[in-house]
Amino acid sequence: MSLLSYSGVSTKVRAMKSHLISDRQLREMAALEDVRSAADYLKNQPAYADIFSDLDDTRLHRSYIEQLLILSTYRDYTKLYRFSNLAQRRFLDLYFNHYEIMIIKRCLRNVMSHTHADLDLSVFRDFFERHSRIDLIRLSQVETMPDFLSVLEGSVYATALNSLPENPPTTLFDYEMRLDLLYFKTLWKMEHKISNKKEHKILKQSFGCQLDLLNIQWIYRSIKYYSLSAADIYALLIPVNYKLKTNEVQHMAEAATPEDFFAILRGTYYGSLSPAALEEKPDLDALHEQVMNRIYAGNSRKHPYSIAVLAAYLYFKEVEQQKIITTIEGIRYGLGASEIISLVMKSERGADL
Repeated sequence: MSLLSYSGVSTKVRAMKSHLISDRQLREMAALEDVRSAADYLKNQPAYADIFSDLDDTRLHRSYIEQLLILSTYRDYTKLYRFSNLAQRRFLDLYFNHYEIMIIKRCLRNVMSHTHADLDLSVFRDFFERHSRIDLIRLSQVETMPDFLSVLEGSVYATALNSLPENPPTTLFDYEMRLDLLYFKTLWKMEHKISNKKEHKILKQSFGCQLDLLNIQWIYRSIKYYSLSAADIYALLIPVNYKLKTNEVQHMAEAATPEDFFAILRGTYYGSLSPAALEEKPDLDALHEQVMNRIYAGNSRKHPYSIAVLAAYLYFKEVEQQKIITTIEGIRYGLGASEIISLVMKSERGADL
């Protein structure tokens, strides 16, 4: 049954996957002399040819290039949606909340920092109108927090953000944390409703590990930047443990220093899964990507006719985006090719894919 229901979308994913940027191509980009050359390089790749075809020298800043890359992701999502059956679309509808929250957070950062010049969501209008009930274009244009919340009124996002206490003053971290908490709690509640028994296990693994890794990052941030008490840290966490044990979460939250935190983390499932990310200079972003690369790549290989192929493609498309942005920014700031590639590939060191 899974072979029949996934044959069409799996074939489509394989075709789209062949257009992802390879490590060799990233190295070729990193060796280019300027951002214009990098943009022209992307224009010659099948996945980006039409999107970058009209890019002129006045629009080579990071924000606009990033918007074009995001647009490419949205177009891929739309292609997969068209090829999907009803059950597969239930997963994609849930996944869309991830994109929606990404845009809400981006708008939120502009409101909190009082800057709006670099945020133009008009290129995404058609996509938003098909998939979102929120006026994200209007949201990108507001300048105050009351107006921001007003645009979200009636949505689950407004309920989540309005529930934050007024004292002490709410920070950007607080708002973003609440949005992430909402998203992953929704995922955890819904994954069993959008899949059969096998797919339920696949989604539970990917969502569960993301929940654990997000809790790890929040514990670390709370210790390093906010000096929060263990009780306050617990209040920030997603109340779900997948591979993390309750006592491990407790010990990390009670760690007196970041060094103590990492010593505990090295003894957990995630420390053993990707020890390279926690060596002399621990990198939680690299740990996150190494673990998730392993899970998504492994599941798509083991279960080529399942929800795993959709989830893996969308995940690796976003990873590609970030690698391209890092490469272009390295070129912009005059870094050497080897230094750029070191930054781009750091998340893959130690990842047994």
